[in-house]
Amino acid sequence: MKKWKRISTEVINKNPWTEFLHDRFETPDGRQGDYYYMKTPVGSVLIVPLLDDGRLVLHREYRYLFDRISLEFPAGGIKIEQSPEQAARAELQEETGYTVNHLEEIQKIAPGNGLFLEYTHVFLAKELTAGETSPDEFEEFEPVLMTVGEVDAAIQTGEIWDGFSLSAWCLVRQRVLDILEKNL
Repeated sequence: MKKWKRISTEVINKNPWTEFLHDRFETPDGRQGDYYYMKTPVGSVLIVPLLDDGRLVLHREYRYLFDRISLEFPAGGIKIEQSPEQAARAELQEETGYTVNHLEEIQKIAPGNGLFLEYTHVFLAKELTAGETSPDEFEEFEPVLMTVGEVDAAIQTGEIWDGFSLSAWCLVRQRVLDILEKNL
């Protein structure tokens, strides 16, 4: 497959978290078109936290755009001054209250590669210590502890419907099972 050529880029709107962009492009056969997408300054992180007892830490959060509660793994944007690891540690504490001693980056993914110019760094967190959440002004979190089987069941019933969490679970699930098997 041949690559398209970017002719121009226009910033339609910009806020502290996201830019909304419009590109003009040209295909290898000379056709021109428009492409609209969003971009974040640095990307994002998603953390799959694994407790010593084998349970996973998720949280419930209200999602305004869908007007419904979402059960998901902790995640959030990387700030300009943060590394992905620093952002993962901060988001984990903010959304679940847990701090982490061992953080392993599993992979970086592009969960919305047709809409977002963003990579999400997926981490597995182990050796956790419980604490207090510290949500942003308009956030409210309810931490939820689940077994691997309960996470799988929540996916099957649609209780977990967040695309970032589903993608990350596909990457991390077998690693979690291997850890649990080794620790039995």
